[in-house]
Amino acid sequence: MLIGVVGPCAAGKTTLISGLKEHGYTARHIAQEHSYVADMWQRITHPDVLIYLDVSYPLTLQRRKLDWNEDEYQEQVRRLRHARQHADFYLLTDTLTPEQVLENVLMFLQRWRKTDRSFL
Repeated sequence: MLIGVVGPCAAGKTTLISGLKEHGYTARHIAQEHSYVADMWQRITHPDVLIYLDVSYPLTLQRRKLDWNEDEYQEQVRRLRHARQHADFYLLTDTLTPEQVLENVLMFLQRWRKTDRSFL
């Protein structure tokens, strides 16, 4: 099973993927935020589960030294719209620690498994 992870820069995608791999999951960052093709996440990766991590613009500046403005952030959000609409799980990470993000996603994956998704 492949878990795709999308979201704006500094949402916590890389950290989440590392945590999921430590728990035995196969997870991949899909750089949808950098693509002009709205459904690139489906075309290239076609994950079994799509996780959307979100973050507000002010937090992106606190988390990483990004050299960008709010218009550039909004452009990423626009490019991610299709993925967000089709995400199996959405999580705003603004007030969460990396451990809490991982915990929330792991709980979602456990519930997903209990709904008889046999590929998990």
